[in-house]
Amino acid sequence: MLKGKKILLGITGSIAAYKSVFLVRLLVKAGAEVKVIMTEGAKDFVTPLTFATLSKNKVLSDLFDGDTWANHVMLGRWADAMIVAPASCNTIAKMANGTCDNLLLAIYLSSQAPVLIAPAMDEDMWHHPSTQKNVGTLQQNGNIFLPVNKGELASGLTGKGRMAEPEEIVKYLKGFFEKKNDLNGKIALVTAGPTYEAIDPVRFISNHSSGKMGVAIAEELYKRGAEVQLVLGPSTLLTNKGIKIKKVVSADEMYKACMKDLQSYDIIIMAAAVADYAPKTISPQKIKKKSEEFSLELKKTKDILFETGKRKSSGQTLVGFALETNNEKENAIKKLRHKKADLIVLNSTNDEGAGFGLDTNRITIFDKKGKEYKFPTKTKEEVAEDIVNTVIQYRNE
Repeated sequence: MLKGKKILLGITGSIAAYKSVFLVRLLVKAGAEVKVIMTEGAKDFVTPLTFATLSKNKVLSDLFDGDTWANHVMLGRWADAMIVAPASCNTIAKMANGTCDNLLLAIYLSSQAPVLIAPAMDEDMWHHPSTQKNVGTLQQNGNIFLPVNKGELASGLTGKGRMAEPEEIVKYLKGFFEKKNDLNGKIALVTAGPTYEAIDPVRFISNHSSGKMGVAIAEELYKRGAEVQLVLGPSTLLTNKGIKIKKVVSADEMYKACMKDLQSYDIIIMAAAVADYAPKTISPQKIKKKSEEFSLELKKTKDILFETGKRKSSGQTLVGFALETNNEKENAIKKLRHKKADLIVLNSTNDEGAGFGLDTNRITIFDKKGKEYKFPTKTKEEVAEDIVNTVIQYRNE
């Protein structure tokens, strides 16, 4: 799938630059044409001659080379994809803030191609709020981040921050070109995150949902070519700028947002952890602590999945989620039938690596035709891919 593809590979100052030698070899072997851009810092780790030899193209690093001008605009338009691997903490910060002080950044700012970023840095740098803010900004601008790996780092510590392996990058790139048009012309609705049900102006009922799974699904649908409407409960997560976002707080707000234009969606994936109950009355002022006991009367919230199942047409595909603690399969299938969904995604709190707030998940998918799809523990991005693949397969049967 990479044969004839034009790839720009940006290499920055990181010890992981040695991995990019193998990345170039794999890309060229797969039939891609590769042009390498190096920052000055990258040359301290690997020589331009190595990349020129492997890519069979001159390595570029300067905006001006003698009396020659490197036309960064044309380079940006030439590529089918741009990869920055490794992407140092410094370069990620510059990309996020629109700095343009070297050729790589000039090409990035001029690029019309999708940009894939493979970070490489120490764990503390990766987790620093400034870095995560920069990552969020770049994701919101439409850039795709490849997951960092966990392992031994250049500092001698062990943790997250290792650049994705060359084989992983090539596999992702192949998949990107293969699947990016799977859902062209389709419109998808995704719900994500928790809901907050107010008790008074400062207190609420909620759950531990982070919204990571639903946002990952929205991202995957968007990558596959769908137009995506994300209804997001209280969350600090950012998404690709091409995804339409409706932010809500309560279950009632989420219900109203989902019911609006419901018939316009081809695919509906209800991944939000919506509160089942809400306080019957909301105090207009903060409730003072007076007595030893306090009773709260609750009422059922609108069942968004059930209402959607009642209203959906035959051409729509409805996917629900079931987080279970016991009798997992039995309860999930019961929910699938009762809510009139097409597919149900089962999570169990008994599975290691699954549940709220984690970066991983483990799922089993059941469809109304009686099929069962089991998957091992994976990152939520990989789980999102499994879910979308299963939805596409179901729709094509």
